[in-house]
Amino acid sequence: MIETTLGLEIIEVVEQAALASAKWMGKGDKNTADHVAVEAMRERMNKIHMRGRIVIGEGERDEAPMLYIGEQVGICTQPDAHKYCNPDELVEIDIAVDPCEGTNLVAYGQPGSMAVLAISEKGGLFAAPDFYMKKLAAPPAAKNHVDINKSATENLQILSDCLERSIEELVVVVMKRDRHKELIEEIRQAGARVRLISDGDVSAALSCAFAGTNIHALMGIGAAPEGVISAAAMRCLGGHFQGQLIYDPDVVKTGLIGESKDGNIERLQSMGIKDPDKVYNTHELACGETVLFAACGITPGTLMEGVRLFHGGARTQSLVISSQSKTARFVDTVHMSDQPKYIQLR
Repeated sequence: MIETTLGLEIIEVVEQAALASAKWMGKGDKNTADHVAVEAMRERMNKIHMRGRIVIGEGERDEAPMLYIGEQVGICTQPDAHKYCNPDELVEIDIAVDPCEGTNLVAYGQPGSMAVLAISEKGGLFAAPDFYMKKLAAPPAAKNHVDINKSATENLQILSDCLERSIEELVVVVMKRDRHKELIEEIRQAGARVRLISDGDVSAALSCAFAGTNIHALMGIGAAPEGVISAAAMRCLGGHFQGQLIYDPDVVKTGLIGESKDGNIERLQSMGIKDPDKVYNTHELACGETVLFAACGITPGTLMEGVRLFHGGARTQSLVISSQSKTARFVDTVHMSDQPKYIQLR
């Protein structure tokens, strides 16, 4: 039901966000690149015949004009909704969004940024707080074999066995952060290779599920909301993903998740999270009967081309993945805003 009703529409949502953000690529202004993506995503979602609720977004702790947690979107949330919406046909969904995943990547013209969202029926996505999350992503062949509670060395040996590759042939993506110095050293000591990224670990997690990307695992600590979006995609693809919330400021070394460990534990409990150390799998982070994931490249990446602007239009490449139809569709779209002088085939 969700896929047939919203499948094409969510592609257009991420396309519009990517198109808006791409115009700010390389201009050194990450805030504007993010802002225009948010506004484009909101505008397109409010044209969809649905009642949507943002469960993962931005603005939980500030007054930024972002798609904030709890925001209602869709035609059926508008003041005159009775003109358009039949209650008996109403589609109610939960939405996780990151309109510009990798704002720094866009600002400085670096690869790997994309507009992403995941949707499921109401209650189908874990409402992650804006904390950090320890993450482990791996290919489908290693699903339920690797484990976030094991050491990196142990998991690399398991990956080696599952993928029938030597450890020296494995590539692990890790975000370049001070908190990962020991992890990076352990991976290298075990014999595997490390690909450091500055931002954008949703793309890295997603790449683990596709052979030919030369990415075999994602390890380390990143943002929790992006962890849920990654889990939604990996559930659809049959890949391995585990996440564990990190609530101790001393671990993440950023100062962005509150002043005290005890205060963060209290906040988690107030949100109904009784076990702050629980390890979540894909079906717990994206538990809905139907889960859809969509992404559109803003700058070129491992999986998708970035937005390519030309006189009179632009070309985008998107990916939509469905747990319902068990498909991963790559969608190549030409957007004509004027009478183009030419349309580039490839």
